[in-house]
Amino acid sequence: MFDGFKLETIALPEATLRVRYGGRGSPILLLHGHPRTHATWHRVAPLLAQQHSVVCPDMRGFGQSSKPADTPDHAGSSKRAKARDCVALMRQFGHEQFAILRP
Repeated sequence: MFDGFKLETIALPEATLRVRYGGRGSPILLLHGHPRTHATWHRVAPLLAQQHSVVCPDMRGFGQSSKPADTPDHAGSSKRAKARDCVALMRQFGHEQFAILRP
């Protein structure tokens, strides 16, 4: 699975994400659904990596990514918090603009 991809754990301002990435070209962020992990993309990611830089994280709270403590209003597990993680992750890779795919 994920031939030619690297696997790392990347510390971000609000969470630490496990991420697989590979390929070259225009950036694409592949987001998994609930209750899955980045492995959802094991068949598609290598095909996309032929023409794109592909980033597949386990989003916060899933897989081997961190599970930050939540607050009474659940802000720590909100879609906004996950979106901030995704933007921070893609900036770590030098991507200010990128496409997003989700199942």
